[in-house]
Amino acid sequence: MINKRYFKTKDEVEVTFEIEAPESSSHAAIVADFLDWHPEPMKKNTRSHTFKFKTRLPKDSEFQFRYLLDEHEWVNDPKADQYIPNGYGEENCLVSTYE
Repeated sequence: MINKRYFKTKDEVEVTFEIEAPESSSHAAIVADFLDWHPEPMKKNTRSHTFKFKTRLPKDSEFQFRYLLDEHEWVNDPKADQYIPNGYGEENCLVSTYE
């Protein structure tokens, strides 16, 4: 799930990425072009079995990302704005910050 919060006075959008994971998952990371494709750990919520990552991104842009569970399982966000081929036979998620 992706939640976006737009600011009237800033050229940024606060974006919260959240993914549900199996109870057995102990680690999740977001891997994105805005992070230079380096895995960034997500915070785990043990009650809801979700992982979250919050950041601010420039308005009027698009960014690619995927989630990496337990350092080996690639997962896409079912609520991504769009999906695009990634050159590895799979798809990356796309998040848009256009209003």
